[in-house]
Order: sequence, then structure tokens, then C-alpha cells
Amino acid sequence: MRKLLIKGGQVVFADEVKAADILLENGKIAKIGKNLKADGAEVIDAAGLTVFPGLIDMHVHLREPGFEYKEDIASGSAAAVAGGFTQVCCMPNTDPVCDNAAVVGYIAARAKEVGLCKVHPIGAITRGEKGETLSEMGKMKDAGAVAVSDDGKPVANARMMRLAMEYASDFGLICLSHCEDKDLVDGGVVNEGYNSTLAGLKGIPRAAEEIMLAREIILAETLHKRAHICHVSTKGGVQLLREAKARGVQVTAETCPHYFTLTDDVVTSFDANTKVNPPIREAEDVAAIKEGLRDGTLDCIVTDHAPHHVDEKNVEYNLAAFGISGIETSFSLSYTYLVKGGVLSLSELADRMSAAPARILHLEGGKIAEGEVADLMLADLNAEYVIDSKKFVSKGKNTPFGGMKVSGKVLCTIVDGDVKYRA
Repeated sequence: MRKLLIKGGQVVFADEVKAADILLENGKIAKIGKNLKADGAEVIDAAGLTVFPGLIDMHVHLREPGFEYKEDIASGSAAAVAGGFTQVCCMPNTDPVCDNAAVVGYIAARAKEVGLCKVHPIGAITRGEKGETLSEMGKMKDAGAVAVSDDGKPVANARMMRLAMEYASDFGLICLSHCEDKDLVDGGVVNEGYNSTLAGLKGIPRAAEEIMLAREIILAETLHKRAHICHVSTKGGVQLLREAKARGVQVTAETCPHYFTLTDDVVTSFDANTKVNPPIREAEDVAAIKEGLRDGTLDCIVTDHAPHHVDEKNVEYNLAAFGISGIETSFSLSYTYLVKGGVLSLSELADRMSAAPARILHLEGGKIAEGEVADLMLADLNAEYVIDSKKFVSKGKNTPFGGMKVSGKVLCTIVDGDVKYRA
């Protein structure tokens, strides 16, 4: 019988943080209490550390199959556990596109072979992500898909999105929508505003995101179906979601650390590591994103982990690939800016980074309680360090956070009762 005893840590529960020991047996949380003992158990001394439920990232790009030079399931899984994540959900914009049971099955099997974190494939909404024909969602669900999305590309046709929401719901799946009106984007690369003008870079208006976001809300409300909005970046988007939730619309939403930590002042450096889609916005958007996380309008924090080869970023800004390699910095940035910044409590942070993704996608885990799956993360919240992309486990070193001092260091990640990462 496999036993692991975590002693002396401050444990983050759903409604409080308190000192407790946690006994793990056969992949489950067997007992929580004070002064626990267990014969034959490996003991982890968690004195001075904080124990979180294993983090869940419902929006990553692992790039396999097809783009293994950027990242693969092995390197991405290793980066995930180094970042405190016990479960990740990978987007379908691979090559071939993950739009059928065979590719879903391959990703699931490869992840089990790697054996680090749990990897849940997300299938494409449309075949080839072309927006023309619905994919075979039922077969993908049977093969292990937990949601559907054409992430990286919007479903431009509203009728197609309507059919997708209806069809997905028949299989208990949810559509994750990449909200972007390509006609309004019109080749833009940064947020449209003062800094885009200053830098001479073509801007992307907030309306390009908000028009599509409003469409998804209206469809979800009309059809009485669930919808989930990816990587929300604008003040207007937060307000649309807040009003929709107040009306009872079944809509959930996510945002990413770069949208509550940075403003588009960074683009005037012309560092292509600041290029991301949707773009980094302005101070009023950052404030709105934080408030949206605080009041629950934004349900969860994801990374949109988008690793790229150095050659795809080391070019002119207009030509560079969109995306940030974010899975190893997400917890520290979120703790530093949201908890130390007075926006969220530790329990609320655990909800946004673990329990909420589990609720939205019907995954096990996301909380610390007896009988729950033994997915945990231990962090030293007092540890400060400087982000150094050269130390990333991910193949993608593309981050705008290099040189930034943050607090909260992940020291240990436990998946199904087994230690998968130690700092």
C-alpha cells in the first residue's frame, strides 16, 4: 500500500487555511488531521510551506503532434509539474489537428506513457479548425476529450457555433470559444491605443474580442446551453460577462497572468516576447480583470501556455509568433499580484487555479478533502526569486517576465499520491 504523509503544512481548504497533516494512500487523500502517524509512510516535512490542491490548467498548448520543435507532451508535462500543475488540458491546434478520436487517443496514450501530470485533450469544434464542418465530438469524448475548441482560430460563422453548442451539449461537452473577429483584427499585432501609435505597430481594437464574446453570450442565452470564454483581456468583456451572469446565462470565463500583470507599455520595447493574442491591454483593463477575478465574473486563471522556438520570436515584431510560455510562472505571478496584491485570498486563488477548472470541465480534483484524489502542490510563499527563462523546463523560453522578482516558489508536486516534482 502506497503511503505518503505530509506533516506540518498550512493547508489551503475551500473556505479556510489552517495547519494540518495529510495522509495519502493509494492515490487518495485518506485522512486529514493533527499529529497524524502512519507506519511505512514516506514523510514530507511541510513546516513553513503551504499545501494547495494540485493546480489545473484548462488551456495549454503542448504542440504534439506536429510541432515538437516548440514543445512536446514530455517537455510540457515536465514544465507543468514544475509549475505546480497536476492536470492540464491541451488545445487542438496541432498537426494534424486534434479533430478525431485517433489524435485524441494518441495524446492521451502518450501522456500516460510520460507519466507526469494528467493530460486531458481538447478536441476541435470543426474539422481541421476550418469552421466549415463539425467534428465528431461523441467519438472524441469516448477517446478522452474533455471539451471542444477551435482555439487559435475563432468559429466565424454564428450558425456553426450555434450547432456546435447544441451538439457538444448532447455529449456533455462544452465549447471553449476563442473570441476574435478577424476582420476587425485586420493584421493587428498589439492593443489599439496610445502605445500602438507610439510604436508604429498596427493595433487590435477591444471590439474584435468583445463582439465575438457578446455573440457567444447571446447564443448561450438563446439556446440555454453552456459556453466558456477563453483568455478574456478587456474591461468591456468583463462587464459583458458580469451582466450575463446576473441574468443567469450559463457562461464561464478565464483569463491569464499576463492580462492582470502587464500593460501595453511593454510593447514599446519591441520585445516580441510581449506579443500575445489577444494582446496585452491598458491599465483600466488590468484593473477590470483583477476585479473580475475578485468577484467571480472571471471563473479561472489559465496560462494559455504557448511555447515557441527562439527563431519564431527573434524576428521583427510584426513577423513574430503570438504567445507566451507561461506554465512555470503562472502560480508565482498569480500569488504575487493577486494574493499579495490584496485581490484574492489563498482559498480564492486555489479556487481560480484548481477548483473552478475542475467544476467547468467535470474533472476530479481541485480540492483538499478526505476521499479526494491525491493531487497536491507544496509552495514556499515567502520564497522570492527572479524569473529566468534559461531555467525553464519547457522548450519554450518565450516570456516577457524575465528578470521580474516574484514570490511563491513551487517546491513539490504530487499526482495521484506520487511525487512528480521536487525543486
